[in-house]
Amino acid sequence: MIDFHTHSAASDGALSAPALLARAITESLQCLALTDHDTVAGYQCVKNMDHSGLKLISGVELSCQWGRTGIHVVGLNLDVSSSVIQSHLSQLDLARSDRAERIAHKLDREGISDSLAGALAVANGAQIGRPHFARWMVLAGHVESEAVAFKRFLGRGKPGDISLLWPSLADTVSAITNAGGVAVLAHPLHYKMTMTRLRALCRAFHEAGGTAIEVINGRPRPEEVKQLWRLVEENDLLVSVGSDFHRDSPYGAGLGVDPASIPRGYGVWETWC
Repeated sequence: MIDFHTHSAASDGALSAPALLARAITESLQCLALTDHDTVAGYQCVKNMDHSGLKLISGVELSCQWGRTGIHVVGLNLDVSSSVIQSHLSQLDLARSDRAERIAHKLDREGISDSLAGALAVANGAQIGRPHFARWMVLAGHVESEAVAFKRFLGRGKPGDISLLWPSLADTVSAITNAGGVAVLAHPLHYKMTMTRLRALCRAFHEAGGTAIEVINGRPRPEEVKQLWRLVEENDLLVSVGSDFHRDSPYGAGLGVDPASIPRGYGVWETWC
């Protein structure tokens, strides 16, 4: 079992980085990457801890833009202390702070005041994102669940959906590769694109220096995996796999992915694990 897409409380996951590492060890994972949103703080916290036979790979999930569409790119096996990646993360810190202020302004216009202070308190030092606003909205009694918060206020096309602030796809891939890592296009089907546009995204990603796409993310349907394999073959890419684990949920995947279905020679992890 391996997993190259996971989140800790350093971004929007429920478990602390040490607790996530301990869970991975308990569940006998062979290889794990901690890929928090726009921060390597979780990985830095556990990189020198006893891994008990588990191979820990450095990682991060970076927010970026391709045209007017927000995209996520996972960086794996990169030097997280390199100046290029540290500079890129500083840029993202500013973008996230700007976005949080804009979200709060939008929510204020919807009659929900003091959301920025509330979301920052919920984040408790973690990289702030929309899930922290959603949790605060539940705690403050504005909505009955985080799902409702996204459906009414924070999801795609809603007042709090503010994404046009990120670095470009090409700059993001360049930051990862210049830090010695490999760039992976995260959950390609999550962007709700037509197949024509998704093909164009994969071409642009490959031309920018991208290495792999996630053919397994969470709990994909078999037909979705086949669709992604076509994109792999068309663009001469490798593949990555991950649970996209944030917390225990009846709807989300647990830690770990069985790589048995991935033919030898395609796995981006084969030289690491």
